[in-house]
Amino acid sequence: MAWSIDPDPVSGTADLKAPPERDDVVRRLRAAGCVFAEEETDIVLSTTSDPAVIERMVARRSTGVPLEHVVGWAAFCGERVIVEPGVFVPRRRSEFLVRCVLEIVGSMSVVVDLCCGSGAIGAVISRRVPGVELWAVDIDSSAVRCARRNISGAVGAVGAVGAVLQGDLDEPLPIRLLGHVDVLVANAPYVPTDEIRWLPAEARLHEPIWTLDGGHDGVEIQRRVAALAPRWLSPTGSVVIETSRQQSQQTSAAVTAAGFRAIVLGDEDTDATVVVGRA
Repeated sequence: MAWSIDPDPVSGTADLKAPPERDDVVRRLRAAGCVFAEEETDIVLSTTSDPAVIERMVARRSTGVPLEHVVGWAAFCGERVIVEPGVFVPRRRSEFLVRCVLEIVGSMSVVVDLCCGSGAIGAVISRRVPGVELWAVDIDSSAVRCARRNISGAVGAVGAVGAVLQGDLDEPLPIRLLGHVDVLVANAPYVPTDEIRWLPAEARLHEPIWTLDGGHDGVEIQRRVAALAPRWLSPTGSVVIETSRQQSQQTSAAVTAAGFRAIVLGDEDTDATVVVGRA
């Protein structure tokens, strides 16, 4: 067990403080309304053994701050992904999006990740595909900073190279990529504007609205992604877009309108839906 020594504020003598007991942390998180208090406690205690830091983490989580923002990381595809405050938290359902990309992409491929957020998707792809060339883009400076931390830690492991750019969708991509991208992947916002108010408070209050709002029907940004894909993709390239089961037909229609053959894939365990467009 790790211990810390703090001076007594009155006597100035050292006082030994042990980390709080697990049951106590569980109790406090459960009282704050955390449904998965036991699992969250284990995540907090695996992050630090410093009693003062644990106390701050439990206090912040008890006020409704997302656990990932509290501890500074999220579990994603079996890895720890850095998640800074104010950055969209990667969801478990997006692991299915990664699996779909990994089934398509080959070594030495060029991959573009639009609306990259924390860079979780790109980081995993960079680690698992030998020699991949990854370009990740997000419109938000905080997301770009976070993505650069995650992707810089992933590239090079298997000969991968990568860059994270700031801009609106494909705006900052280098012209040399035109017609040479093998996979264009996007987890663009797809919550209809009028439904954002029904999201959990963790998302509504702590994640930027532009990471959630997909327009009046939730598919507006997806339509833009599908429309721009043909000029960047190689003749055998694919566009891969995360969506919802309810919106899959609209997403498919957008992909089809861009000249692709659309395939809808789903994963019942995580309630994940992905549309893949191929020439």
